[in-house]
Amino acid sequence: MSHIFANRHEAGKALADRLVRRGYVDPVVLALPRGGVPVAAVIADALNAPLDLVLVRKIGTPGQPELALAAVVDGDEPQLVVNEDVRRYTGVSDAELEAMKARQLAEIERRRTLYLAGRAKVPVEGRTVIVVDDGIATGATVRAALKGLRRQKPARLILAVPVAPADTLARLRPEVDETVCLETPAPFYAIGFYYLDFTQVDDDEVIDLLARHGRPPAARQQAD
Repeated sequence: MSHIFANRHEAGKALADRLVRRGYVDPVVLALPRGGVPVAAVIADALNAPLDLVLVRKIGTPGQPELALAAVVDGDEPQLVVNEDVRRYTGVSDAELEAMKARQLAEIERRRTLYLAGRAKVPVEGRTVIVVDDGIATGATVRAALKGLRRQKPARLILAVPVAPADTLARLRPEVDETVCLETPAPFYAIGFYYLDFTQVDDDEVIDLLARHGRPPAARQQAD
């Protein structure tokens, strides 16, 4: 099976239809940039919820950047989640891993400045937090995001994605209160295989979506 979704907007609509029926209390939608932002924007509209970011970066394997060695999520104490199987295979040292972590934290700070333009983060403590991406493969990046968010004490932590492998979802379930995934193809190929249009999301699109959807819902409706 291929091309389950026409594009990220359609995937967001399909996820939103599922999430709206669940009646979440005081939700906030957090997107993983960049690909998760167009999906999450549709969901935020449907739930009448604020949209914000969870800033996390994959640390790729040297020479194989698409193979996730680890992931880091920002915060007062940045969370590093390591794929130990990949690390044993590659033999990456502690010093090398720390250097890669530092580079990705610098990129996180760049994106925070660029995307949020000084806007305060939406508070998540005591709220229903819905973490959204356009799909999951290994889950290292998402796992880091979830671990970082759990420390911020949400009332409920929900993972919502259009497509992911079943075994990855199973590994992530201990990190969340609920998972919502529309498709779990087997065998699982690259995420883009399940989209007809998987054009890379650029910074300008992220900035535009956050500018339009990052405001409180009442203010957004008044402006529209």
